[in-house]
Amino acid sequence: MSGIDTRSGTRDSLFLLADLTVDGESAPHRVKIRNLSTSGLMAEGDVRVQRGTRIRLDCRSAGMVAGVVAWCEGSRFGVALQDEIDPAAVREALMAPREKAPEARYAGRFAGPDPLQPDPRRLRTL
Repeated sequence: MSGIDTRSGTRDSLFLLADLTVDGESAPHRVKIRNLSTSGLMAEGDVRVQRGTRIRLDCRSAGMVAGVVAWCEGSRFGVALQDEIDPAAVREALMAPREKAPEARYAGRFAGPDPLQPDPRRLRTL
């Protein structure tokens, strides 16, 4: 890639797992989205793509998006999106479950009462 930055929008750094499907293939590949803007993204993964490859990404918080690979460098590649998206909405969707119910993240770990709260029946009286 040249040293000239041709991006027109600001990028939002994030970490998002997505399933990428290359046109003409049926099996999806798991990739990591490293940054996102309204018109493109940078992804990383063990999928072999080259400039001009048409792809589809299933991003749980952004839905299904389509685009074309704009550049490749090692395991990282840039994608020019077919339709614009709102990166702030994607980030909000990622953060929403944690903000609304932080205790829900731990619900599967503990099947009984809160381990941080002592059982009053087992406390000694002085």
